[in-house]
Amino acid sequence: MALTGLARVGLTRAGRARTAPARDGRARDGRAPRRRSGPGRWAGAALAGALLAGGLLTGAPQASAAGLGQVTGFGTNPGNLAMYSYVPAALPAGKPLVVALHGCTQTATDYYNNSGWAQLADRWGFSVVFPQTSSSNNLLSCFSWFDSSKDTRGKGEALSVKQMVDKAVALYGSDPSRVYVTGLSAGAGLAADLLADYPDVFAGGSIASGLPAQCATTQSAASGCQNSNQNLTPAQWGDKVRASYPGYTGPWPRVAIWHGSSDSTVAPVNATELRDQWTNVWGIGQSASATQSLPGNTTLSVYNDAAGRPAVQLYSVSGMGHGLPVSPGSGTTNCGQSGAYFLNTICSSYYTGLFWGLDGATASPTPSTSTSASPSASPSPSASPSPSPSASPLGCWTDNNYNQVAAGRAHQSGGYAYANGSNQNMGLWNLFVTHTLKETSAGYFVVADSGCSG
Repeated sequence: MALTGLARVGLTRAGRARTAPARDGRARDGRAPRRRSGPGRWAGAALAGALLAGGLLTGAPQASAAGLGQVTGFGTNPGNLAMYSYVPAALPAGKPLVVALHGCTQTATDYYNNSGWAQLADRWGFSVVFPQTSSSNNLLSCFSWFDSSKDTRGKGEALSVKQMVDKAVALYGSDPSRVYVTGLSAGAGLAADLLADYPDVFAGGSIASGLPAQCATTQSAASGCQNSNQNLTPAQWGDKVRASYPGYTGPWPRVAIWHGSSDSTVAPVNATELRDQWTNVWGIGQSASATQSLPGNTTLSVYNDAAGRPAVQLYSVSGMGHGLPVSPGSGTTNCGQSGAYFLNTICSSYYTGLFWGLDGATASPTPSTSTSASPSASPSPSASPSPSPSASPLGCWTDNNYNQVAAGRAHQSGGYAYANGSNQNMGLWNLFVTHTLKETSAGYFVVADSGCSG
């Protein structure tokens, strides 16, 4: 289907055919401490419904009686956004603040109902701001992650979100040193930009089915970022972050990356590029310090900083398409509601919250049940993974396609990996496709997934 505007970029094309009506109430004036109302009418619902056969989960339960309320008067608002917030009843001052950005054709209500962040706010004690864009900004109500006049420091939507943070800190007494941003799809693209624009504001971020910071600076370049590898080095990706706030030297946000291996809307290589970008910003290598298996066919790869604390975490959800991973239920690790582009696999909000220390810890430790560990990463921001051992010219190596290329056993072209020598197509050049390569003669590799004997 040919799409126009950001719709052709394809980010979260979920429709909004129906929803439970918002409870009656009045918009906040910025002075009253209690939230009374939900968002108003959905802009562009007819268009969104036409783009998807079936809407988002309707009638999902509210997090608590406190409800979602609109906040007005939060600043000059150059991005023309609306601010909604959820604050658990009797929340004391000094608690964290999470900013949660919806995907295209979605609203603050959708993200409030389905993402699990409101549930976790009740459990752990923090406030949540849900920015909302509309069809007056973008045909499909997408955040403008691809527009440098709107997604850069001091401009447009980025500045509007920053003003929301300032307002929330003043209203709720949130701890300004514990402010975090997360998003889905186009919202994740803007979340990545915000982490680059305002590393002095956000202590951490989470990017679900999203793209690297400042991957595109024009709408015409957006589809290329979405669909294919950009052939940039980790240092080049890191430079995009460093250029977003020139002269800033840290500390940098801690970043969680969530992506499905079967995402056909935002290519999984974006997760690899995000990993490269933020490990480079942190000055660490791209080899994981540890890996761990999690529920929902999820593999967690952890990249530690120089002090041994997780700086970047990459969550690959095997077989998952485009959306935010959620896991409805009443268990400790459950949260969220499933629906269109809210996919029942694993509660990403819960694990992200642990990573940020929202449960009361300062930050999540390196997984103690690691299934594999890598040698210490190089401190050089531009370092690449170590090449294969040269002691023996022949051997077998099982690794993901990205690392096979980085190690010199394969090469990439057009977003696909090919074995050196045999030129066999190994599939997409990313972290999620794994093959065994056998070196049959010096520099000649063949795919040997069935075994390396003989």
